[in-house]
Amino acid sequence: MYDIFQIDRLIDLWLTEDIGTCDLTAQLMIDEDAKSTFHMNAREPMVIAGIDVAARLFARYDPTLTVTRLARDGERVEKGARILTVSGPARSILTAERPALNILQRLCGIATETARFNAELAGTGARLIDTRKTTPGLRMLEKHAVSCGGGLNHRLGLDNGVMLKDNHIAVAGSIAGAVERVRQKLPVLTKIEVECDRLEQVEEALAARADVIMLDNMSIEDMTTAVKLVNGRAKIEASGGIRIDTIRNVALTGVDYISTSKITQAAPAVDIGLDE
Repeated sequence: MYDIFQIDRLIDLWLTEDIGTCDLTAQLMIDEDAKSTFHMNAREPMVIAGIDVAARLFARYDPTLTVTRLARDGERVEKGARILTVSGPARSILTAERPALNILQRLCGIATETARFNAELAGTGARLIDTRKTTPGLRMLEKHAVSCGGGLNHRLGLDNGVMLKDNHIAVAGSIAGAVERVRQKLPVLTKIEVECDRLEQVEEALAARADVIMLDNMSIEDMTTAVKLVNGRAKIEASGGIRIDTIRNVALTGVDYISTSKITQAAPAVDIGLDE
Protein backbone atom coordinates (compact mmCIF):
# COMPACT_ATOMS: atom_id res chain seq x y z
CA MET A 1 0.00 0.00 0.00
CA TYR A 2 1.02 3.61 -0.32
CA ASP A 3 0.21 6.99 1.20
CA ILE A 4 -2.15 8.99 -1.05
CA PHE A 5 -0.92 12.27 0.40
CA GLN A 6 2.61 11.44 -0.68
CA ILE A 7 1.26 10.31 -4.05
CA ASP A 8 -0.43 13.66 -4.60
CA ARG A 9 2.81 15.49 -3.86
CA LEU A 10 4.64 13.27 -6.36
CA ILE A 11 1.94 13.79 -8.99
CA ASP A 12 2.23 17.57 -8.59
CA LEU A 13 5.98 17.26 -9.08
CA TRP A 14 5.61 15.11 -12.19
CA LEU A 15 3.04 17.43 -13.75
CA THR A 16 5.09 20.54 -12.98
CA GLU A 17 8.21 18.95 -14.45
CA ASP A 18 6.49 17.88 -17.66
CA ILE A 19 4.13 20.77 -18.37
CA GLY A 20 5.98 23.87 -17.24
CA THR A 21 3.69 26.87 -17.62
CA CYS A 22 1.36 25.22 -20.17
CA ASP A 23 1.05 22.50 -22.80
CA LEU A 24 1.74 24.75 -25.77
CA THR A 25 0.82 22.14 -28.38
CA ALA A 26 -2.55 21.30 -26.83
CA GLN A 27 -3.40 24.95 -26.22
CA LEU A 28 -2.68 25.95 -29.82
CA MET A 29 -4.27 23.10 -31.74
CA ILE A 30 -7.13 21.71 -29.60
CA ASP A 31 -10.35 23.64 -29.05
CA GLU A 32 -11.09 24.37 -25.42
CA ASP A 33 -14.46 22.60 -25.57
CA ALA A 34 -13.24 19.55 -27.52
CA LYS A 35 -14.09 16.23 -25.84
CA SER A 36 -12.55 12.83 -26.43
CA THR A 37 -12.11 9.32 -25.06
CA PHE A 38 -8.76 7.55 -24.95
CA HIS A 39 -7.81 4.05 -23.85
CA MET A 40 -4.62 2.73 -22.25
CA ASN A 41 -3.71 -0.54 -23.93
CA ALA A 42 -1.10 -3.14 -22.99
CA ARG A 43 1.17 -3.68 -25.97
CA GLU A 44 2.81 -6.72 -24.40
CA PRO A 45 1.97 -9.21 -21.61
CA MET A 46 2.50 -7.67 -18.16
CA VAL A 47 1.60 -7.59 -14.50
CA ILE A 48 -0.29 -4.44 -13.53
CA ALA A 49 1.03 -2.07 -10.85
CA GLY A 50 0.18 1.59 -10.37
CA ILE A 51 -3.14 1.70 -12.19
CA ASP A 52 -4.68 3.75 -9.35
CA VAL A 53 -1.76 6.18 -9.47
CA ALA A 54 -2.19 6.75 -13.20
CA ALA A 55 -5.93 7.25 -12.72
CA ARG A 56 -5.33 9.66 -9.85
CA LEU A 57 -2.88 11.66 -11.96
CA PHE A 58 -5.49 12.30 -14.67
CA ALA A 59 -8.11 13.25 -12.09
CA ARG A 60 -5.74 15.49 -10.16
CA TYR A 61 -4.82 17.43 -13.29
CA ASP A 62 -8.47 17.81 -14.31
CA PRO A 63 -11.21 16.68 -11.89
CA THR A 64 -13.78 16.83 -14.73
CA LEU A 65 -12.14 13.88 -16.45
CA THR A 66 -13.88 10.50 -16.11
CA VAL A 67 -11.36 7.74 -15.50
CA THR A 68 -12.35 4.06 -15.56
CA ARG A 69 -9.91 1.39 -14.39
CA LEU A 70 -10.26 -1.81 -16.39
CA ALA A 71 -7.51 -3.77 -14.63
CA ARG A 72 -6.32 -3.95 -11.03
CA ASP A 73 -2.90 -4.01 -9.43
CA GLY A 74 -1.44 -7.50 -9.29
CA GLU A 75 -3.45 -8.70 -12.30
CA ARG A 76 -1.64 -10.33 -15.20
CA VAL A 77 -2.90 -9.11 -18.60
CA GLU A 78 -2.11 -10.17 -22.13
CA LYS A 79 -1.00 -8.10 -25.11
CA GLY A 80 -3.89 -5.98 -26.40
CA ALA A 81 -5.72 -5.76 -23.08
CA ARG A 82 -7.44 -2.45 -22.37
CA ILE A 83 -6.45 -1.39 -18.86
CA LEU A 84 -7.82 2.14 -18.41
CA THR A 85 -10.18 4.55 -20.16
CA VAL A 86 -10.24 8.33 -19.73
CA SER A 87 -12.90 10.65 -21.13
CA GLY A 88 -13.42 14.40 -21.07
CA PRO A 89 -11.63 17.53 -22.26
CA ALA A 90 -9.17 16.46 -24.96
CA ARG A 91 -6.64 19.10 -23.94
CA SER A 92 -6.44 17.70 -20.42
CA ILE A 93 -6.11 14.09 -21.52
CA LEU A 94 -3.23 14.78 -23.88
CA THR A 95 -1.48 17.09 -21.42
CA ALA A 96 -1.50 14.49 -18.63
CA GLU A 97 -0.82 11.54 -20.94
CA ARG A 98 2.96 11.32 -20.67
CA PRO A 99 3.39 11.45 -16.88
CA ALA A 100 0.58 8.91 -16.46
CA LEU A 101 2.16 6.55 -18.96
CA ASN A 102 5.65 7.06 -17.55
CA ILE A 103 4.77 5.99 -14.03
CA LEU A 104 2.50 3.14 -15.12
CA GLN A 105 5.07 1.72 -17.55
CA ARG A 106 7.76 1.90 -14.86
CA LEU A 107 5.70 0.25 -12.12
CA CYS A 108 4.22 -2.43 -14.38
CA GLY A 109 7.77 -3.17 -15.54
CA ILE A 110 8.90 -3.79 -11.97
CA ALA A 111 5.87 -5.95 -11.20
CA THR A 112 6.41 -7.97 -14.38
CA GLU A 113 10.12 -8.50 -13.69
CA THR A 114 9.36 -9.46 -10.09
CA ALA A 115 6.85 -12.06 -11.28
CA ARG A 116 9.46 -13.44 -13.68
CA PHE A 117 12.02 -13.87 -10.88
CA ASN A 118 9.36 -15.19 -8.51
CA ALA A 119 8.37 -17.93 -10.94
CA GLU A 120 11.88 -19.40 -10.61
CA LEU A 121 11.26 -20.02 -6.90
CA ALA A 122 8.21 -22.24 -7.36
CA GLY A 123 8.34 -25.27 -5.07
CA THR A 124 11.50 -24.22 -3.21
CA GLY A 125 10.07 -22.54 -0.10
CA ALA A 126 12.27 -19.46 -0.59
CA ARG A 127 10.66 -16.01 -0.88
CA LEU A 128 11.80 -13.16 -3.10
CA ILE A 129 12.41 -9.80 -1.41
CA ASP A 130 13.48 -6.39 -2.66
CA THR A 131 16.21 -3.99 -1.51
CA ARG A 132 16.63 -0.25 -0.88
CA LYS A 133 18.20 0.13 -4.33
CA THR A 134 15.27 2.07 -5.73
CA THR A 135 14.78 5.25 -7.75
CA PRO A 136 15.10 8.27 -5.40
CA GLY A 137 11.62 9.55 -4.60
CA LEU A 138 9.86 6.46 -5.95
CA ARG A 139 10.69 3.86 -3.28
CA MET A 140 7.17 3.61 -1.90
CA LEU A 141 5.72 3.01 -5.36
CA GLU A 142 8.48 0.70 -6.58
CA LYS A 143 8.14 -1.47 -3.50
CA HIS A 144 4.38 -1.52 -4.06
CA ALA A 145 5.09 -2.76 -7.58
CA VAL A 146 7.29 -5.54 -6.17
CA SER A 147 4.40 -6.71 -3.99
CA CYS A 148 2.10 -6.63 -7.05
CA GLY A 149 4.51 -9.01 -8.76
CA GLY A 150 4.47 -11.44 -5.84
CA GLY A 151 7.60 -10.31 -4.02
CA LEU A 152 8.02 -9.22 -0.41
CA ASN A 153 9.33 -5.89 0.83
CA HIS A 154 12.54 -5.66 2.84
CA ARG A 155 13.07 -2.43 4.79
CA LEU A 156 11.17 0.57 3.44
CA GLY A 157 13.78 2.77 5.08
CA LEU A 158 16.57 2.76 7.62
CA ASP A 159 14.06 3.19 10.44
CA ASN A 160 12.32 -0.12 9.64
CA GLY A 161 14.87 -2.45 11.14
CA VAL A 162 18.49 -3.07 12.12
CA MET A 163 20.88 -4.42 9.52
CA LEU A 164 24.48 -4.69 10.62
CA LYS A 165 26.69 -4.58 7.55
CA ASP A 166 30.46 -4.88 7.23
CA ASN A 167 31.16 -1.21 7.99
CA HIS A 168 28.96 -1.24 11.10
CA ILE A 169 30.78 -4.34 12.32
CA ALA A 170 34.15 -2.72 11.59
CA VAL A 171 33.21 0.30 13.72
CA ALA A 172 31.97 -1.91 16.58
CA GLY A 173 34.99 -4.23 16.38
CA SER A 174 33.04 -7.48 16.09
CA ILE A 175 29.66 -8.96 15.27
CA ALA A 176 29.08 -9.73 18.95
CA GLY A 177 29.90 -6.16 19.92
CA ALA A 178 27.66 -4.68 17.22
CA VAL A 179 24.68 -6.89 18.13
CA GLU A 180 25.07 -6.23 21.83
CA ARG A 181 25.25 -2.47 21.32
CA VAL A 182 22.02 -2.26 19.29
CA ARG A 183 20.17 -4.77 21.46
CA GLN A 184 20.52 -2.53 24.52
CA LYS A 185 18.11 0.03 23.07
CA LEU A 186 16.31 -1.95 20.36
CA PRO A 187 12.50 -1.56 20.15
CA VAL A 188 11.06 -4.79 21.50
CA LEU A 189 9.50 -6.06 18.25
CA THR A 190 12.36 -5.05 15.93
CA LYS A 191 14.60 -7.71 14.42
CA ILE A 192 18.37 -7.67 14.04
CA GLU A 193 19.91 -8.80 10.77
CA VAL A 194 23.63 -9.41 10.33
CA GLU A 195 25.45 -9.47 7.01
CA CYS A 196 27.98 -12.30 6.70
CA ASP A 197 30.32 -13.05 3.82
CA ARG A 198 32.22 -15.90 5.50
CA LEU A 199 31.10 -19.02 7.35
CA GLU A 200 32.94 -18.03 10.51
CA GLN A 201 30.85 -14.86 10.59
CA VAL A 202 27.70 -16.97 10.39
CA GLU A 203 28.86 -18.78 13.53
CA GLU A 204 29.50 -15.42 15.23
CA ALA A 205 26.05 -14.13 14.26
CA LEU A 206 24.43 -17.28 15.62
CA ALA A 207 26.32 -16.95 18.90
CA ALA A 208 25.13 -13.33 19.14
CA ARG A 209 21.52 -14.52 18.58
CA ALA A 210 20.87 -12.54 15.40
CA ASP A 211 17.29 -12.89 14.13
CA VAL A 212 18.25 -12.91 10.45
CA ILE A 213 21.56 -13.81 8.84
CA MET A 214 22.33 -12.46 5.38
CA LEU A 215 24.67 -14.57 3.27
CA ASP A 216 26.38 -11.95 1.14
CA ASN A 217 27.89 -13.07 -2.18
CA MET A 218 28.55 -16.58 -0.92
CA SER A 219 29.07 -19.55 -3.18
CA ILE A 220 26.33 -22.17 -3.51
CA GLU A 221 28.54 -24.57 -1.55
CA ASP A 222 29.03 -22.13 1.32
CA MET A 223 25.32 -21.22 1.38
CA THR A 224 24.43 -24.89 1.65
CA THR A 225 26.87 -25.27 4.54
CA ALA A 226 25.50 -22.13 6.22
CA VAL A 227 21.93 -23.43 6.05
CA LYS A 228 22.99 -26.65 7.75
CA LEU A 229 24.97 -24.70 10.33
CA VAL A 230 22.06 -22.41 11.21
CA ASN A 231 19.63 -25.34 11.29
CA GLY A 232 16.54 -23.18 11.76
CA ARG A 233 17.93 -21.08 14.61
CA ALA A 234 17.63 -17.89 12.53
CA LYS A 235 16.10 -16.87 9.24
CA ILE A 236 18.54 -16.81 6.33
CA GLU A 237 18.64 -14.30 3.49
CA ALA A 238 20.82 -14.78 0.41
CA SER A 239 21.96 -11.65 -1.39
CA GLY A 240 24.52 -10.42 -3.87
CA GLY A 241 24.86 -11.25 -7.56
CA ILE A 242 21.40 -12.79 -7.82
CA ARG A 243 20.27 -13.17 -11.44
CA ILE A 244 17.34 -14.81 -13.18
CA ASP A 245 19.60 -17.70 -14.23
CA THR A 246 21.07 -18.23 -10.74
CA ILE A 247 18.19 -17.60 -8.36
CA ARG A 248 16.74 -21.11 -8.42
CA ASN A 249 20.05 -22.75 -7.48
CA VAL A 250 20.33 -20.29 -4.61
CA ALA A 251 16.81 -21.17 -3.48
CA LEU A 252 17.60 -24.88 -3.54
CA THR A 253 20.24 -24.38 -0.84
CA GLY A 254 17.37 -23.98 1.64
CA VAL A 255 17.58 -20.24 2.38
CA ASP A 256 14.39 -18.51 3.54
CA TYR A 257 14.70 -15.31 1.52
CA ILE A 258 16.53 -14.13 -1.58
CA SER A 259 17.00 -10.40 -2.14
CA THR A 260 17.95 -8.74 -5.40
CA SER A 261 18.06 -5.22 -6.81
CA LYS A 262 17.49 -6.59 -10.31
CA ILE A 263 13.71 -6.43 -9.87
CA THR A 264 13.85 -2.67 -9.28
CA GLN A 265 17.06 -1.24 -10.72
CA ALA A 266 17.18 -3.39 -13.84
CA ALA A 267 13.48 -3.85 -14.61
CA PRO A 268 12.66 -2.59 -18.12
CA ALA A 269 9.58 -0.38 -18.59
CA VAL A 270 6.76 -2.19 -20.35
CA ASP A 271 5.01 -0.90 -23.45
CA ILE A 272 1.65 0.76 -22.79
CA GLY A 273 -0.08 3.03 -25.30
CA LEU A 274 -2.79 5.67 -25.06
CA ASP A 275 -5.02 5.36 -28.10
CA GLU A 276 -8.26 6.98 -29.14
